[in-house]
Amino acid sequence: MIEVLYFAWVRERIGLPRESIETQAATVADLVAELRAREDRYDMAFSDVSALRVALDQELAGFDAPLAGVREVAFFPPMTGG
Repeated sequence: MIEVLYFAWVRERIGLPRESIETQAATVADLVAELRAREDRYDMAFSDVSALRVALDQELAGFDAPLAGVREVAFFPPMTGG
């Protein structure tokens, strides 16, 4: 079981701040593919992964990162300076 967190416009499009997911995904990209196949709102939220960042257990990672042993995956847009 993996805890998936959504932030900013990702959360707005999906309509949830977080959810627990049972997954067989080996990588973040595999997890995204599983999520996109669920419903249109997920497909829309993950349609352009170049506009997203991901953190695994609160450490920035790439979409090719393995999920083995990961407890938490967070998706969020890139942070802008200010």
